[in-house]
Amino acid sequence: MKLGVFAVLFQDKPFEEMLDYVRSAGLDAVEIGTGGNPGNAHCDVDELLNNEDKRKEYLDKIHSRGLTISAFSCHDNPVSPDKKHAQDSHDIFIKTVRLAELMEVPVVNTFSGTPGSNEESKYPNWPVTPWPTAYSDILEWQWEKKLIPYWKEQGQFAKDHGVKVGLELHAGFLVHTPYTMLKLREATNDAIGANLDPSHLWWQGIDPVAAIKILGKENAIHHFHAKDTYIDWDNVNMYGLTDMQSYSNVQSRAWTFRSVGYGHSTQEWSNIISALRTYGYDYVVSIEHEDPLMSVDEGFHAAVRNLKDVLIREKPVDMWWA
Repeated sequence: MKLGVFAVLFQDKPFEEMLDYVRSAGLDAVEIGTGGNPGNAHCDVDELLNNEDKRKEYLDKIHSRGLTISAFSCHDNPVSPDKKHAQDSHDIFIKTVRLAELMEVPVVNTFSGTPGSNEESKYPNWPVTPWPTAYSDILEWQWEKKLIPYWKEQGQFAKDHGVKVGLELHAGFLVHTPYTMLKLREATNDAIGANLDPSHLWWQGIDPVAAIKILGKENAIHHFHAKDTYIDWDNVNMYGLTDMQSYSNVQSRAWTFRSVGYGHSTQEWSNIISALRTYGYDYVVSIEHEDPLMSVDEGFHAAVRNLKDVLIREKPVDMWWA
């Protein structure tokens, strides 16, 4: 495995300064935002798409530092009921897939998206309970009329261009659990898989190791984010796990994103890395930092330190003892 970082952490740094910083931390890869929620601070997609020399120069700056691009990321909502938002999300996804093909980047990360409740909706609707039955009806309509048709077409587009799509299992979007991931994959094709982030699983009550086993058996993990979550059970009893308080309300929130090792133990992260290796994922572990208690630099270096202690870099040896 290799260790990388989602470079949106360092969006305030110029491109080459960001690369030098990442390399000085001993990392192997960068995940780069191309638009949507991650922004495009380090990647002018249109310029790179239209200029081969610019693409070569861009890659040379990365490769000369011993780094690779683990993924391009354009997380957004391509099935939003806001037609302009949906179109903008779709357009950057298409451009990102094309750029990934040209630059031999194997994965494009995004969200599955969430439609509204009907064709006249103005806002996304995320049903999370089967009753009242109106919610079940909405969910069926969303999947059958919006989500599956969209990703059937875009999954084929990605596959035709030799690119995998890593959908992040994130609350608020229709694909947010191993089940919904596999449901969409079965309805589309195997280019559709997960950008698995355990931080979004823990607060849903999902064991990341179990999720890795489920998805790994289907070869459905295309990329991996390393981010932790601390669950405050006293606050869970007050607010529940679907806590709508601002992320800044750390004292009262039911759960809070943390840097790796500050929500769960090194042993737990060791189990996660071992499960990834056991079930076929031998690619980049990409650090994401959204810890409200730590600066970007301190949180990043803490994650690097803790992950270096548990990362399995080398191929396993032949079983000489058996």
